[in-house]
Amino acid sequence: MKYYNITVNGVAYSVSVEETAAGAAPVAAAPVAAPAAPKAAPAPAAAPKAAAGAAGAVAVKAPMPGNILDVKVAAGASVKAGDVLVILEAMKMENEIVAPQDGTVASINVNKGDTVNSGDVLVSMN
Repeated sequence: MKYYNITVNGVAYSVSVEETAAGAAPVAAAPVAAPAAPKAAPAPAAAPKAAAGAAGAVAVKAPMPGNILDVKVAAGASVKAGDVLVILEAMKMENEIVAPQDGTVASINVNKGDTVNSGDVLVSMN
């Protein structure tokens, strides 16, 4: 029997692996004790800066590639967390891209009809 410590998505698990003879049928493993306590998560990095030239401190990025169907806000608009900023069409579904926090729209980096890739900055906010 061999014992290993494995971390998956920040949660540590202790597992044991039994070696069997070649050709032996696999046996279902019984659950082992509860997973070890997870280590403290590292402090989150500061919010990324928006594209060069934009004054926003928070960059709202496209979660997936798609087409911009509509831009619901204008630069300088005051928004609350959860307000819809942009409508993104991906895989024939309309996805509402919302404000992650209360703030002011510093810049809008896309226009209606634009095609975006995953991770592209759509809107920057202060």
